[in-house]
Amino acid sequence: MTVAYPRKLRNTMGAREILANVVRDREIHLITLNRYRYSEQRSCKDLTEVIEQLNGEPAELVRDLSRHISDEARHAMWLTDLLVDLGQNVGTPPGVSYIDEFERLYDREQQDPTTNREDFVISSLAAINVTEKRGCEYFSAHIHALKQAPQTAENIKIRETIEKIFPEEAGHVRWGNRWLGSIAAKSPEHRQKVEQAKRKYVAIEQAAFESGMDIMLGAELRRVTRLVDIANTMPMWERPQYLMERLPASLLAPDLQMTRVDVAQRAWNRDPQAFMEKLVPMFLNGLNTIEKKQAPAKPKA
Repeated sequence: MTVAYPRKLRNTMGAREILANVVRDREIHLITLNRYRYSEQRSCKDLTEVIEQLNGEPAELVRDLSRHISDEARHAMWLTDLLVDLGQNVGTPPGVSYIDEFERLYDREQQDPTTNREDFVISSLAAINVTEKRGCEYFSAHIHALKQAPQTAENIKIRETIEKIFPEEAGHVRWGNRWLGSIAAKSPEHRQKVEQAKRKYVAIEQAAFESGMDIMLGAELRRVTRLVDIANTMPMWERPQYLMERLPASLLAPDLQMTRVDVAQRAWNRDPQAFMEKLVPMFLNGLNTIEKKQAPAKPKA
């Protein structure tokens, strides 16, 4: 059975490269930790919603999801305690929300446990599994970055907190793999359903991940490209509705515009010279990426 892993940001920057830069800047580092806290907190709500939709069946899955919620709540508590001790705000983190974007792209209109419980279970497990894999990737990279960083009391405290969370998140990934594997083993039809769900939710997760990381010029067009990638994993008859319902928000992207303003204000207030010398060229480079992709290939001699 295919094993699906998260891809790098725009196929260039991996988690280790990103986190190595994050831990060097305390403000960004604390915002990143608050994003972790927010994600763990929100996952409790989202998993509870899945349990309510399952309405008690299958009981084994409901039991496992209940334990999963307990783990996520504990992680949110540890991160909240850490951030409060460090004097960091524990409100909703600034910027584009990975979770909100994932939920916007999620094909909820096609998932109804009252009409097809098995497909709903497969979709839910595939969606949970791919987001847990992203979390594991970033927790692992964060621990590695902190081991390379100066061993201050604060960095050690942060690393010890993440090291408590990481093994349980890895356990969630293994749990999801086992459930999907057991369903796929039932028949060739079940295997096909699981494989298709994996492809779809990997595409959705990648789009959500990039939307939270990419604020450069041309990001709106890259969002549309990812939207088409997701639609291409679906049956032909589902694609038009999916695209038409989500295309306006991908093109207009009001959350992206607000994030750009917020980032620009923060960067300007901290260092106007660095804003002009580094941030502006980096922002404009986003358009260069699109132009390179669209440039026609040179004919071979």
